[in-house]
Amino acid sequence: DSMEVATENPHGCENTSDAEEERDSDNDVGPSKLGTKEYWEDAYQKELETFKEIGDVGEIWFGEESMSRVLRWMDKAKIPENAAILDIGTGNGAFLVELAKHGYTNLTGIDYSPASVKLARNVLQAEDLMDVTVKEVDFLNCEGELKGFDVCIDKGTFDAISLTPDNAKEGKKLYVQAVKDVLKDKGFFAITSCNWTKEQLLDRFSEGFEFVQELPTPNFQFGGKTGNSVTALIFKRVH
Repeated sequence: DSMEVATENPHGCENTSDAEEERDSDNDVGPSKLGTKEYWEDAYQKELETFKEIGDVGEIWFGEESMSRVLRWMDKAKIPENAAILDIGTGNGAFLVELAKHGYTNLTGIDYSPASVKLARNVLQAEDLMDVTVKEVDFLNCEGELKGFDVCIDKGTFDAISLTPDNAKEGKKLYVQAVKDVLKDKGFFAITSCNWTKEQLLDRFSEGFEFVQELPTPNFQFGGKTGNSVTALIFKRVH
């Protein structure tokens, strides 16, 4: 087992550090298979089969640390246990499991991949968490289907949308609008990203959101420069 560098390496992260300086928030990281529905459907279908065979949940997006980081913030921010919480792009549902174990009772997970939804439901059922809602929803086109949330959490979904081959620019606009639509006034939005810097995210979510804080993430050194491979920010919805 080779020694691993102490950075979180999610299975959806493409290394973008080399071009980071030249890029402003509207230049795209370039299309990628990670931006396609087929890629995720295939990945979750495989994870679903594995889960049914051996009960292994598959990879945790951004690792366990990213989940505990958001949970620690929720504790500090005193998010009530009955707060309506939306997990955007729930994947295998692992974060919903953590939230439920942490005592949160009003949880919804969404994903546009049917296999992800099946997998997440299987994972929740295995944990005996039957009162967590998981829906197959395309977040960018959810036309008022979801609303009134106190907290929205995203680990890597905005990243994936930024990599979509068809129209990433439009996708990012739709995404920002969708978060605005589903959150209550003064509701919180927690985003973890490995493709965008703090500055780029602040720029992207400047309208309709107020920056609350940055959550500490591991630093790495690359070519003499210190940077963060993962950025985690908290915003508040303001009208």
